[in-house]
Amino acid sequence: MMYVNTEEITGYEISEMLGVVRGSSVRAKWLGADFVAAIRNVFGGEITEYSKLLAEAREQAIDRMMEDAKELGADAIVNVRFMTSQVGQQAAEILVYGTAVKTNKKA
Repeated sequence: MMYVNTEEITGYEISEMLGVVRGSSVRAKWLGADFVAAIRNVFGGEITEYSKLLAEAREQAIDRMMEDAKELGADAIVNVRFMTSQVGQQAAEILVYGTAVKTNKKA
């Protein structure tokens, strides 16, 4: 299934809009990552533990959005957007949403 952050997909025409689809993932920080983050905060550098955590959350949210779209019979999702929010002091939510559509390849 294709997903794009634009209103159109090059080479395809949208034949039907099926509705908004979404997926989310809430992840808690690991105490060990906080320790490493504190050290990196002093010396600088990427906090790879948090980067990995958020990357995994994004992928899970995308998978859930795509499942939502498949249930509607979509073959693509347009206008995909990401949002993040803090849930409590130790967790973050990644939300991804877009419009599920049916497409036809242009001749």
